Amino acid sequence: MGAERFTPTSIDDLLPNPPSGKPRGFDAVILDFDGTIALSGPIWHTVDTTFFARRGLPLEPDVPARLASLGFREGADFVIERYGLEESPQEIMDEWNELGAELYREHVQLRPGVRAYLAALREAKVPLALATTNHPDVLAALAPRIDVDALFDVVVTSVEVAVPKDDPDIYLEAARLLNAAPRRTLVFEDIPFGLAAARRAGFPTVGVASGDVNQDEGRVRHAADFFIEDWEGLAKRV
Repeated sequence: MGAERFTPTSIDDLLPNPPSGKPRGFDAVILDFDGTIALSGPIWHTVDTTFFARRGLPLEPDVPARLASLGFREGADFVIERYGLEESPQEIMDEWNELGAELYREHVQLRPGVRAYLAALREAKVPLALATTNHPDVLAALAPRIDVDALFDVVVTSVEVAVPKDDPDIYLEAARLLNAAPRRTLVFEDIPFGLAAARRAGFPTVGVASGDVNQDEGRVRHAADFFIEDWEGLAKRV
């Protein structure tokens, strides 16, 4: 039988060097981007409102959260079916990526405390992966302000894993590339779909308050093993 899944129960369990000589319970870390480590919620809200406004369609209340849980292809299929659009999924994805890249280039920042926490994990030689539904072109627009490739050992996007985050494939692929066992790999996420999928696949999960009005914090807390309000509390302890 395999070892028991690590379950974080306190903020000390998330530290690369726990106090009092306590053994670290995890071997690797996988992080989502939007909302989890980046202040990007308003960016994608702008993309959503612009996309729907161009077509004279209402942005219904449940749509932003649903799109956040899907990969770009699945999101495009969703809006085509729901609104009877005659555009192809590729045309819609291209528009979203173009809008997103333009806004990412100038506006997206990492959340306070994230860099310090990632640096501490790096110093402790903990392998790091980014698992995001963003297209690589959108992430590339962050440079030179944010060098994603310098922050993470592995980056897995919706291009590599063409399924939404209510399926654990993106986390499993990231763990595979890190050569890490899911049961010993922390997953940080801000959406309940992703947290629930990762947890089902055996990952210990940490829910993150994104500050986004579309986040259902109660569902995030329920889906996660542990929950953090922000990154600054972690950064102060590393």
